[in-house]
Amino acid sequence: MDLLNIIEEIEKVDPEFQDKISPRRAAIKNITSFGSKVAVAAMPFALGSLFKKAYAQQSSSSIVGVLNYALQLEFLEANFYNAGLTSASFAAMKTTLTATELAGLTLIQTDENNHVKFLQTVITSLGGTPVSFTPANFDFTAQGTFPSVYTSSDTWLAVAETFEDTGVRAYKGQATNLIRNKTVLTAALDIHSVEARHASHLRMLRRARMLTAGMSSTAAIRPWITGANDTGIAAVNASYAGEDNVMQGGVNVATGLSAYNTIAGANATTSATQAFDEPLDMQTVVGIVTPFFKK
Repeated sequence: MDLLNIIEEIEKVDPEFQDKISPRRAAIKNITSFGSKVAVAAMPFALGSLFKKAYAQQSSSSIVGVLNYALQLEFLEANFYNAGLTSASFAAMKTTLTATELAGLTLIQTDENNHVKFLQTVITSLGGTPVSFTPANFDFTAQGTFPSVYTSSDTWLAVAETFEDTGVRAYKGQATNLIRNKTVLTAALDIHSVEARHASHLRMLRRARMLTAGMSSTAAIRPWITGANDTGIAAVNASYAGEDNVMQGGVNVATGLSAYNTIAGANATTSATQAFDEPLDMQTVVGIVTPFFKK
């Protein structure tokens, strides 16, 4: 076993590894000076202890921070569905939703409340303190940006869709911060995929309503995000910023489509943006959802 090669491989995925273990270099020196079978036998245990000390504190605090960030978003979504489907404040809006629409939305409501409970449990199990919000903490008009959210199902559904689209991109944006804890990462990705299905369901629901109202199929919203101004609602543009990106892994996907004569011109750009979803960083997401929290 070549310890130096192991460390070199680790540094490829974590350039800060040497800094994290610098106080323990004496231990490494002692380990590498072993010249017997005892050294080989002890190596896994020594390395395990070394890595645990190097990563445990940093990983625990950062993971709890990411999970609390996710929990805040889930509280927002859960309370939004709880209010819209059960609160008297939304009674006028709810009467314009069909029984079929309500059934699907109720399932999403259940999912979001389960996400809240799950994240609270995980954060507590990691020794952290879950953030907490009550219905009184929220302003679903976003400080007057969506004044008809209590009475118009079209507005309410547009806001719901934007929450889901933002949530999908938010989870994706934090994946690399959870990569050292595969259990938590797997759970977060499980939630991410459900949020994506929520978003697609809401998009299909809104599309059906638009087509019923006489809007052309080309103008109606699609089940997937297309470009950086996907909804046509200026107030939610921040949730779709960056979705006009056509570069993936150093490859211009739009140019590639045109080169192979598959799709050309503006259609190539549209198709390229539809084929990939972009992550959102924490600062951007916090800026998007902050207006929905009362000061």
